[in-house]
Amino acid sequence: MQIDDTDRRILRHLLAEPDLATPVLAERAGVTQATCWRRLERLAEQGVITARQAVIDWRAFGHEVEVSLRFTLDKTYPRAFDEFLAAAREVPEVIGIETFLGRVDVRLNVIARDMAHYQQIYRERILTLPHIADIEALMLIATIKDSAGLPL
Repeated sequence: MQIDDTDRRILRHLLAEPDLATPVLAERAGVTQATCWRRLERLAEQGVITARQAVIDWRAFGHEVEVSLRFTLDKTYPRAFDEFLAAAREVPEVIGIETFLGRVDVRLNVIARDMAHYQQIYRERILTLPHIADIEALMLIATIKDSAGLPL
């Protein structure tokens, strides 16, 4: 996969404003609309661009609490990961699921309206997930940097 300076310019502008129309993106990147469109298509075909998506601020919907839960699973059971992940996907308040190598097996990011709501989610939905050996909770205080972009 070959990415040149023109691709990087297009990607920088796309990362800054994912909803830019192709003509505006082309103008900002200094290329023609046709060139921009072809390069976007090629970057998507190569898997560099996987989606253009809306980012929703869940605080705007009244969810003021975010907790990162780190799980160590009981791996003596052969399907522990699969069953845990399947059950975690069914919890609506889980907004992120990540797996790791090391002491922590899985991290879930959970949102709640307030601490009382979080406690309810924790007791009724999180603690009932299968194959939990250990849980560590980290409450989000502030997000200092949140960028999926690479230095292009």
